[in-house]
Amino acid sequence: MKKVDIALGLLRIPLDILAASAALLLAYQLRTENIDLLPNVQLLSAPTTLPTLTHYVRTFVLPGIVVFITCNAFAKLYILQIHFGLLREVQRLILVCAIWAIAIMAWYFFVEKELFYSRILLIHSTVFLAVFTSAGRIAIRLIKRSLLRHDIGKIHILSVGNQPLSTIGLQMIAREPRYKYLGHVHSLNDLKKTTKDIDQIIQTDPTPNSETTLALIDYCRSEHIEYTFLPPVFADVPHKLRIERVKSILLIKFMPTALDGWGKVVKRLFDILGSLILIILLLPVFIIVSIAILIDSGWPIVYVSRRIGEHGKTMIPVFKFRSMVQNADALKEKLLTKNERRDGPLFKIKNDPRITKLGKFLRRFDIDELPQLFNVLLGHMSLVGPRPHLPAEVARYKSYERRVFAVKPGITGLAQISGRSDLPFEEEVRLDLQYIEEWSLRRDIKILLYTVAVVLGKGGE
Repeated sequence: MKKVDIALGLLRIPLDILAASAALLLAYQLRTENIDLLPNVQLLSAPTTLPTLTHYVRTFVLPGIVVFITCNAFAKLYILQIHFGLLREVQRLILVCAIWAIAIMAWYFFVEKELFYSRILLIHSTVFLAVFTSAGRIAIRLIKRSLLRHDIGKIHILSVGNQPLSTIGLQMIAREPRYKYLGHVHSLNDLKKTTKDIDQIIQTDPTPNSETTLALIDYCRSEHIEYTFLPPVFADVPHKLRIERVKSILLIKFMPTALDGWGKVVKRLFDILGSLILIILLLPVFIIVSIAILIDSGWPIVYVSRRIGEHGKTMIPVFKFRSMVQNADALKEKLLTKNERRDGPLFKIKNDPRITKLGKFLRRFDIDELPQLFNVLLGHMSLVGPRPHLPAEVARYKSYERRVFAVKPGITGLAQISGRSDLPFEEEVRLDLQYIEEWSLRRDIKILLYTVAVVLGKGGE
């Protein structure tokens, strides 16, 4: 570990002590002078139960600081090299401050058999404690960032192996300001010849129990260099990983999507609520479009397309307002030679003769897709997800393209708002996989909002 990291890590303790002292003394000062934090608003009455400053420091400030530092230690806020972000560190500090206040109240109630001197003093103390200690942690982060910009405290990394470090590995290191990548060598002999100051090596093609790997580990131990390795199976796969233990065995588990566990529950609840609201709001549109289709080309109003659903094994009925003539499926066989999509399994004709006049309007604004809200409500589809495809198209999918079936298909998705039908199939798959791997509820909401803008813009089919 760098000396800078040790110094800044140790600096947290005196800074916390200073912040806690300032917070508790300021709270006492405000209460003794009967000052409210709201300007021009007098809410407090004159204090009558406050002890003298000396007694306050001896019985509350000093023990309070000890309790606060102890709580921070249990919350792992004094480990010398914190690996989580500033926001998470501040969240932990705020939680510790809340626990500290509860501990103070419990002590006075159960041990001292009396209430604390002043409720508002304790509230002020807790708030100031959170603010001052957070400010101290922010200051430490800013100091460290400034030092890193001057190349002070950076971890110097060298990769070793027959294969160079993967593109994703290089990108991850470049995004982390703590690291400085020194380059790549192909063997232990090359590593021994280097004159660079190395803190950590990454083996790019480790082989368990091989002489090469064991010799490299022994060399790192003897030279006090941190040894790490990048498993080849993960080198170019941006999947999220989960580390699990089966007794003493360490397992690295693929997590192809965040839509697992609570993620899946949250997305389903969002789909149910969102589809219900949209169906109710768009009910007049459903009625008007149904009447227009009847007048334009008769029954049926809704066309049911059989598509491939989640996991690529089940067939789902996808509902659409009918935008083509009644015998559109039969006519498709005659039009296959005119297919303009040569980049994948999809079928597309620019001026499809099967589309009715009303159908062109419905497709222009994606109104024909609205019945799929009932698919979402029934659980066949999601509001946001990969495009649902026909069995004949899916039969031509390559192995990696079938990964889009990890989640339910959606009415709209990242691929649809990024290029709609003009998007090359390979790029569509890439965007769908990116969505699956990086899913979040916030992203779903952004895609839905952006879909409205795309539909109303110039991106219609």
